[in-house]
Amino acid sequence: MSKITEQITAIAEPIVEGLNVELVDIEFLKEGANWFLRIYVDTEAGIDISECAAVSREISAKLDELDPIEQNYFLEVSSPGAERPLKKKRDFERAIGQFINVKLYEPFEDSKEHEGTLKAYDGESITVTIADKDLTFDIKKIAMVRLAIQF
Repeated sequence: MSKITEQITAIAEPIVEGLNVELVDIEFLKEGANWFLRIYVDTEAGIDISECAAVSREISAKLDELDPIEQNYFLEVSSPGAERPLKKKRDFERAIGQFINVKLYEPFEDSKEHEGTLKAYDGESITVTIADKDLTFDIKKIAMVRLAIQF
């Protein structure tokens, strides 16, 4: 996590918690000539546009007050979508039994990408069932895990 995303996380967490919303992820990245601060939020029941707007207003006001980012940027607050990333312990625990996509830093069994059903999470590794075979991946070797849509 970059220094800026760490700062924004510290600012955003109390705001979203106060609005009964979960902070899923924060990205700060440059696309073309523009910088974007993307904040992904959700609730157990899903999130709607009015909740995203409320989070955006509160966070925008706090960022204007504290001014932690030097560059000009666009603030976007949205749902993480159906293919949300799994990053926190709680994310993995809630996703057990669901279909996921795992991207690795290095190939495992001739591939850097695997899809299957999340069977287990123990904080150090995840076990994914792929075609009736269980594969275990060390968390440190995982670049990204997302919920996936199974076709």
